[in-house]
Amino acid sequence: MRFGIIAYIDGGARGNPGPAGYGVRIEAPGGALLDEIHGALGVATNNVAEYNGLLAALRWALAHGERDVHVRADSELLVKQMRGEYKVKHPGLQPLYLQARGLVDRIGHVTFEHVRREQNKDADRLSNLGMDEAEEQMKAEGKRQKAEKP
Repeated sequence: MRFGIIAYIDGGARGNPGPAGYGVRIEAPGGALLDEIHGALGVATNNVAEYNGLLAALRWALAHGERDVHVRADSELLVKQMRGEYKVKHPGLQPLYLQARGLVDRIGHVTFEHVRREQNKDADRLSNLGMDEAEEQMKAEGKRQKAEKP
């Protein structure tokens, strides 16, 4: 099976909901690293973080003119929802799903594969960086609010 780029995606939240982040590793078909992306989300759930990882990967692909993308994720829920095997029932995920669907349509050919966590270590490492940043932002905001009190 041949693909264009391969996007390993992950997202997580410490506390679920809690400080959340996502991570994405983009590889060329032969496995060469093209890019790594991570981001902090503030307080969110694991599933919201997973979808934000997917959105970051799809936006990257679109911005770089990629028309063939294979997404690998350790979230079985996200993969099955994006394949149409599961409905998206949670109101907090529906807008994220619709954004992802819109990006998939604009890219052209996007496939989804569920992988074991061990096969997604780089994206997991990156999502942990995002969660670390979310925790730091929350601590900084708490200190700012504390300093503003008379």
